[in-house]
Formats: sequence, structure tokens, C-alpha cells
Amino acid sequence: MNNNKYLIAIDLDGTILYDFDSLSESLCEFMKEVQNQGHKIVIATGRPYRSSKFVYDRFDLDTPLINYNGGLITHPRDENFPRVNYTVDKDKIIDIFKNNEDHIRNAFCEDSDAIYLHREEKSIEPLLHVKGATKLEIGDFEKTLENDPNGAIIIGKQGRGKIIKEYIDRVYGNTVLSRIWNLSGEYDSIIEVFTPESNKGLGLAYVADYLGFDQSQVIAIGDGHNDIEMLEYASLGVCVRNAHPDLIKVADIVLERTSQENAVYHFLSNFLGM
Repeated sequence: MNNNKYLIAIDLDGTILYDFDSLSESLCEFMKEVQNQGHKIVIATGRPYRSSKFVYDRFDLDTPLINYNGGLITHPRDENFPRVNYTVDKDKIIDIFKNNEDHIRNAFCEDSDAIYLHREEKSIEPLLHVKGATKLEIGDFEKTLENDPNGAIIIGKQGRGKIIKEYIDRVYGNTVLSRIWNLSGEYDSIIEVFTPESNKGLGLAYVADYLGFDQSQVIAIGDGHNDIEMLEYASLGVCVRNAHPDLIKVADIVLERTSQENAVYHFLSNFLGM
């Protein structure tokens, strides 16, 4: 048995979840046993709090929760936790939208668990994770955005993603960042807009320091481009078999399984000797 104690950071979508909410009871019980062995587990996801808290609860975690790729870090069980909340200037979001309106199909911003949607569209509802939202405002961002949001998701018209991203890069440089999701077909131009501080690596470092873990004790497991900094920070960076090509390049271990094949369970049970 491996007697070292680790802080294990786990991404959700594509890593332990293969759809929006499938989570096996056997995995939940296993994660509880991992904690019983003295390890700590932290969720690090691009999802909002409202759609990741159910995993936190079913794993019976007692650690901070990293949302929006590090843009929001809270502790569901400790109201005195020094909360982290990075936001994008709402005027910059409005400017990006106005100057790319011909290329944009729809968009939404999130301020913690409040959602600001440009217009109703049935087909993008799964992206919104509406359940648990504290507010849903629909309309022109100039009228609805009350505060600076944690970021924005822009659904570009097919093939227009690069045009929108080029505008953001050219006008805002390193003050506002963006990435195009690795999708195809109708949704090949979904752009995530976020702050430079919003990355899972910085978020994980913050949580590790708060919990008293040395970097050498940190394991990170993911699948996406947004997991790169997290795997680079961790002493051991792990990715599932079908991970983003750029993540595979930085991973110390590429697993032989995917989320649908319980990759995380098989890796941890073997690595921890459970």
C-alpha cells in the first residue's frame, strides 16, 4: 500500500463524468474510502458551483471547491474560508459582443450562480446548467449585467470562432483571455472568455497552500485544454486516454481508459494500493 498522503485534484466533465450528471454509487463510495485513508480530494472544474456541488456532496468532501477553472473558489462547509472570485470587466464583455454581433449566435455570462443570457434558445440549455441558478436574466447585456461576471461563453455562428477570438486577442491582449472549445459541427465556435487569473493551476496551488499540502503531494487528473496548468502544477499530472492533445503533451501519465471506462477509479485504486 502507498502510505503517502495526497491532495488529489479531479476535473469533472470528460474525466469522471461522461455526460452532465452520471455518477456511479460505486465511484462515490470509493472516493469516500480514499478520504478515509487520509487523502484529500478537491474538485477543479470549469462548471459553476450549482452544477458541481452534487458531486461534492456525493463524495462527502470537506475541501474547497474550484469552479470556473479557478475563477471562483469557495468552501461549502466553511463560511470563513477566504473566498477567491475573479471577474471580467462587464464593459469589456459588452464591447466584445457588440463588435462581433454579426458572428455571434448567442452568449451568456455568469456571476457566481446568476446567469445572464442574450436570448432564449432551447438547444443550448444544457450549457446553462439552469438548475440551482440564483437568477436567470434574458436580454441585452448592456441592460441586464449588474456586476462584472466570472466570464462569458459565446456561441459563435458556425466557423466564426476564430474571428471572435482574434478580436479578443487583438484588443485586450493578456487582460482578457479566451479559448475555443474543441467541438465540431454546429457548435464548432464556442468561445470561453475569462480572466488571466482564472486557471486551475493557480486555483490548485491556492487550495494546496490553504490545506497545508506541499506541491510534491499533489496529483491532478483531467482531460481538457483547461486542465493544462493544473497538471503542470501537480507533482503527478494524469490524463484520460482521450484527453485533448495539448494536455497529453504535459501529462506524466496517460491512462489507458476514458471516463466511460472508470479511468479515475482504476488509476487511483492501483496507485494508492486500495
